[in-house]
Amino acid sequence: MDLGISGKRALVSASSKGLGLGCAEALAGAGVDLIMTARGTEALEASAEAIRAAHGVSVQTVAADVTTEDGQARVLEAAQGVDILVTNAGGPPPGMWSDWERDDFIKALDANMLTPIAFMKALLPGMMDKGWGRVVNITSQSVRAPIAVLGLSNAARTGLTGYVAGTSRQVAPHGVTINNLLPGIHATDRAVSLDTGVAGQQGISLDEAKAAREATIPARRYGTRAEFGAACAFLCSQHSGFIVGQNILLDGGATNMTM
Repeated sequence: MDLGISGKRALVSASSKGLGLGCAEALAGAGVDLIMTARGTEALEASAEAIRAAHGVSVQTVAADVTTEDGQARVLEAAQGVDILVTNAGGPPPGMWSDWERDDFIKALDANMLTPIAFMKALLPGMMDKGWGRVVNITSQSVRAPIAVLGLSNAARTGLTGYVAGTSRQVAPHGVTINNLLPGIHATDRAVSLDTGVAGQQGISLDEAKAAREATIPARRYGTRAEFGAACAFLCSQHSGFIVGQNILLDGGATNMTM
Protein backbone atom coordinates (compact mmCIF):
# COMPACT_ATOMS: atom_id res chain seq x y z
CA MET A 1 0.00 0.00 0.00
CA ASP A 2 1.25 3.47 -0.90
CA LEU A 3 0.87 5.50 2.30
CA GLY A 4 0.90 8.77 0.37
CA ILE A 5 3.39 10.52 2.64
CA SER A 6 6.60 10.41 0.61
CA GLY A 7 8.46 13.72 0.96
CA LYS A 8 6.86 14.68 4.25
CA ARG A 9 8.94 15.36 7.38
CA ALA A 10 8.60 13.63 10.73
CA LEU A 11 10.00 14.08 14.23
CA VAL A 12 10.36 10.73 15.98
CA SER A 13 11.37 10.89 19.64
CA ALA A 14 13.57 8.29 21.36
CA SER A 15 14.19 6.64 18.02
CA SER A 16 17.71 5.23 18.29
CA LYS A 17 16.33 1.82 19.26
CA GLY A 18 13.22 -0.09 20.23
CA LEU A 19 9.74 0.95 19.20
CA GLY A 20 10.82 4.48 18.28
CA LEU A 21 13.35 3.05 15.85
CA GLY A 22 10.68 0.77 14.41
CA CYS A 23 8.51 3.80 13.71
CA ALA A 24 11.40 5.73 12.17
CA GLU A 25 12.29 2.80 9.91
CA ALA A 26 8.70 2.36 8.75
CA LEU A 27 8.25 6.06 8.01
CA ALA A 28 11.55 6.16 6.13
CA GLY A 29 10.37 3.17 4.13
CA ALA A 30 7.38 5.27 3.08
CA GLY A 31 9.70 8.05 1.88
CA VAL A 32 9.43 10.34 4.91
CA ASP A 33 12.42 12.53 5.88
CA LEU A 34 13.25 12.28 9.57
CA ILE A 35 14.41 14.18 12.61
CA MET A 36 15.49 11.52 15.12
CA THR A 37 16.21 12.14 18.79
CA ALA A 38 17.73 10.16 21.64
CA ARG A 39 19.93 10.82 24.64
CA GLY A 40 22.88 8.73 23.46
CA THR A 41 24.78 10.06 20.47
CA GLU A 42 26.49 6.84 19.39
CA ALA A 43 23.38 4.68 19.05
CA LEU A 44 21.43 7.56 17.51
CA GLU A 45 24.02 8.20 14.79
CA ALA A 46 24.33 4.49 14.01
CA SER A 47 20.58 4.09 13.60
CA ALA A 48 20.30 7.24 11.50
CA GLU A 49 23.07 6.13 9.15
CA ALA A 50 21.48 2.71 8.73
CA ILE A 51 18.18 4.35 7.76
CA ARG A 52 19.88 6.70 5.30
CA ALA A 53 21.63 3.77 3.64
CA ALA A 54 18.52 1.60 3.50
CA HIS A 55 15.95 4.17 2.36
CA GLY A 56 17.79 7.17 0.91
CA VAL A 57 15.82 9.70 2.94
CA SER A 58 17.17 12.75 4.76
CA VAL A 59 17.81 12.06 8.43
CA GLN A 60 18.75 14.80 10.91
CA THR A 61 19.73 13.82 14.44
CA VAL A 62 19.45 15.73 17.71
CA ALA A 63 21.05 14.10 20.75
CA ALA A 64 19.21 15.58 23.72
CA ASP A 65 17.36 14.91 26.94
CA VAL A 66 13.92 16.06 25.84
CA THR A 67 12.63 16.28 29.39
CA THR A 68 14.78 19.40 29.86
CA GLU A 69 14.00 22.88 28.55
CA ASP A 70 17.29 23.03 26.66
CA GLY A 71 16.75 19.62 25.08
CA GLN A 72 13.22 20.47 24.01
CA ALA A 73 14.34 23.79 22.55
CA ARG A 74 17.04 22.18 20.41
CA VAL A 75 14.71 19.48 19.13
CA LEU A 76 11.91 21.92 18.34
CA GLU A 77 14.29 24.24 16.51
CA ALA A 78 15.14 21.38 14.16
CA ALA A 79 11.54 20.19 13.90
CA GLN A 80 9.72 23.37 12.94
CA GLY A 81 7.36 22.73 10.05
CA VAL A 82 7.20 18.94 10.40
CA ASP A 83 4.11 17.17 9.10
CA ILE A 84 4.32 14.20 11.47
CA LEU A 85 5.13 13.90 15.18
CA VAL A 86 5.76 10.58 16.93
CA THR A 87 6.29 10.97 20.68
CA ASN A 88 8.00 8.27 22.65
CA ALA A 89 9.91 7.82 25.90
CA GLY A 90 11.12 4.90 27.95
CA GLY A 91 8.85 3.86 30.77
CA PRO A 92 9.52 4.67 34.43
CA PRO A 93 11.02 1.94 36.63
CA PRO A 94 8.72 -0.69 38.12
CA GLY A 95 8.00 -0.90 41.82
CA MET A 96 5.27 -1.01 44.44
CA TRP A 97 2.85 1.78 45.35
CA SER A 98 4.69 2.32 48.61
CA ASP A 99 8.04 2.88 46.87
CA TRP A 100 7.34 6.14 45.08
CA GLU A 101 7.72 9.69 46.29
CA ARG A 102 6.77 13.01 44.71
CA ASP A 103 10.04 13.27 42.77
CA ASP A 104 9.42 9.88 41.18
CA PHE A 105 6.04 11.01 39.91
CA ILE A 106 7.44 14.31 38.62
CA LYS A 107 10.08 12.44 36.59
CA ALA A 108 7.44 10.11 35.17
CA LEU A 109 5.16 13.01 34.28
CA ASP A 110 8.00 14.93 32.64
CA ALA A 111 8.98 12.00 30.42
CA ASN A 112 5.64 10.37 29.64
CA MET A 113 3.11 13.22 29.77
CA LEU A 114 4.49 16.75 29.87
CA THR A 115 7.16 16.37 27.15
CA PRO A 116 4.72 14.94 24.56
CA ILE A 117 2.31 17.75 25.43
CA ALA A 118 5.06 20.35 24.97
CA PHE A 119 5.92 18.93 21.55
CA MET A 120 2.27 18.90 20.48
CA LYS A 121 1.71 22.44 21.69
CA ALA A 122 4.73 23.65 19.71
CA LEU A 123 4.13 21.73 16.47
CA LEU A 124 0.35 21.45 16.10
CA PRO A 125 -0.13 25.10 15.00
CA GLY A 126 2.11 24.58 11.97
CA MET A 127 0.22 21.45 10.99
CA MET A 128 -3.09 23.22 11.39
CA ASP A 129 -1.92 26.11 9.21
CA LYS A 130 -1.08 23.62 6.44
CA GLY A 131 -4.36 21.77 6.85
CA TRP A 132 -2.67 18.41 7.37
CA GLY A 133 -0.77 16.68 10.15
CA ARG A 134 -0.37 13.44 12.05
CA VAL A 135 0.55 12.86 15.69
CA VAL A 136 1.10 9.42 17.18
CA ASN A 137 1.93 9.02 20.87
CA ILE A 138 3.45 5.75 22.02
CA THR A 139 1.87 5.04 25.40
CA SER A 140 1.23 1.59 26.93
CA GLN A 141 -1.31 -1.18 27.31
CA SER A 142 -1.41 -0.09 30.97
CA VAL A 143 -3.62 2.81 29.88
CA ARG A 144 -6.42 0.32 29.17
CA ALA A 145 -5.70 -2.12 32.00
CA PRO A 146 -3.35 -1.03 34.81
CA ILE A 147 -0.24 -3.04 35.59
CA ALA A 148 0.27 -2.97 39.35
CA VAL A 149 4.08 -2.75 39.35
CA LEU A 150 4.03 0.01 36.72
CA GLY A 151 2.06 2.55 38.71
CA LEU A 152 4.23 5.48 37.59
CA SER A 153 3.57 4.59 33.96
CA ASN A 154 -0.13 3.95 34.62
CA ALA A 155 -0.51 7.44 36.05
CA ALA A 156 1.59 9.49 33.61
CA ARG A 157 0.46 7.81 30.40
CA THR A 158 -3.20 7.90 31.41
CA GLY A 159 -2.82 11.64 31.99
CA LEU A 160 -1.46 12.04 28.45
CA THR A 161 -4.37 9.98 27.14
CA GLY A 162 -6.86 12.34 28.75
CA TYR A 163 -5.12 15.33 27.21
CA VAL A 164 -5.18 13.72 23.76
CA ALA A 165 -8.85 12.83 24.07
CA GLY A 166 -9.83 16.47 24.21
CA THR A 167 -7.11 17.99 22.04
CA SER A 168 -7.59 15.56 19.16
CA ARG A 169 -11.20 16.68 18.71
CA GLN A 170 -10.15 20.32 18.63
CA VAL A 171 -7.53 19.95 15.89
CA ALA A 172 -9.35 17.41 13.71
CA PRO A 173 -11.32 20.10 11.80
CA HIS A 174 -7.96 21.39 10.56
CA GLY A 175 -6.94 18.08 8.95
CA VAL A 176 -4.74 17.05 11.89
CA THR A 177 -5.20 13.72 13.67
CA ILE A 178 -3.81 12.63 17.05
CA ASN A 179 -3.90 8.99 18.12
CA ASN A 180 -2.14 6.77 20.62
CA LEU A 181 -0.48 3.39 20.09
CA LEU A 182 -0.55 1.17 23.18
CA PRO A 183 2.19 -1.47 23.05
CA GLY A 184 2.21 -4.62 25.07
CA ILE A 185 5.47 -6.50 25.42
CA HIS A 186 7.75 -6.20 22.40
CA ALA A 187 11.23 -7.58 21.86
CA THR A 188 13.07 -4.45 23.03
CA ASP A 189 15.48 -3.46 25.78
CA ARG A 190 12.47 -2.62 27.96
CA ALA A 191 11.30 -6.24 27.80
CA VAL A 192 14.77 -7.48 28.71
CA SER A 193 14.81 -5.12 31.70
CA LEU A 194 11.41 -6.28 32.93
CA ASP A 195 12.23 -9.95 32.42
CA THR A 196 15.56 -9.53 34.18
CA GLY A 197 13.75 -8.09 37.17
CA VAL A 198 11.34 -11.03 37.27
CA ALA A 199 14.20 -13.50 36.90
CA GLY A 200 15.98 -11.97 39.87
CA GLN A 201 12.87 -11.88 42.04
CA GLN A 202 11.89 -15.48 41.29
CA GLY A 203 15.36 -17.00 41.08
CA ILE A 204 14.90 -18.25 37.51
CA SER A 205 16.79 -17.71 34.28
CA LEU A 206 16.07 -14.88 31.86
CA ASP A 207 14.84 -17.37 29.26
CA GLU A 208 12.47 -18.90 31.80
CA ALA A 209 11.13 -15.46 32.73
CA LYS A 210 10.54 -14.64 29.06
CA ALA A 211 8.83 -17.97 28.40
CA ALA A 212 6.53 -17.46 31.37
CA ARG A 213 5.54 -14.00 30.11
CA GLU A 214 5.00 -15.25 26.55
CA ALA A 215 2.64 -17.89 27.91
CA THR A 216 0.34 -15.09 29.16
CA ILE A 217 0.05 -13.59 25.65
CA PRO A 218 -2.54 -15.21 23.35
CA ALA A 219 -0.19 -14.73 20.39
CA ARG A 220 2.43 -16.64 22.43
CA ARG A 221 5.26 -14.32 21.48
CA TYR A 222 6.59 -10.80 21.92
CA GLY A 223 5.81 -8.20 19.28
CA THR A 224 8.47 -6.90 16.91
CA ARG A 225 9.54 -3.34 16.30
CA ALA A 226 8.83 -3.79 12.57
CA GLU A 227 5.15 -4.62 13.02
CA PHE A 228 4.76 -1.84 15.57
CA GLY A 229 6.39 0.59 13.16
CA ALA A 230 4.06 -0.49 10.37
CA ALA A 231 1.04 0.34 12.53
CA CYS A 232 2.54 3.72 13.36
CA ALA A 233 3.24 4.49 9.70
CA PHE A 234 -0.35 3.69 8.77
CA LEU A 235 -1.66 6.11 11.41
CA CYS A 236 0.65 8.73 9.88
CA SER A 237 -0.59 8.05 6.35
CA GLN A 238 -3.06 9.70 4.01
CA HIS A 239 -5.45 6.81 4.71
CA SER A 240 -5.94 7.50 8.43
CA GLY A 241 -7.66 10.87 8.35
CA PHE A 242 -10.91 9.53 9.86
CA ILE A 243 -9.14 7.95 12.87
CA VAL A 244 -9.24 10.57 15.63
CA GLY A 245 -8.39 10.32 19.33
CA GLN A 246 -8.12 6.54 19.40
CA ASN A 247 -6.11 4.24 21.67
CA ILE A 248 -5.00 1.26 19.64
CA LEU A 249 -3.61 -1.80 21.41
CA LEU A 250 -0.72 -3.77 19.94
CA ASP A 251 -0.34 -6.44 22.58
CA GLY A 252 -0.94 -9.83 20.99
CA GLY A 253 -4.29 -10.06 22.81
CA ALA A 254 -2.72 -9.81 26.26
CA THR A 255 -5.14 -7.18 27.57
CA ASN A 256 -8.21 -9.22 28.48
CA MET A 257 -11.16 -6.97 27.67
CA THR A 258 -14.22 -6.93 25.45
CA MET A 259 -14.04 -3.32 24.23
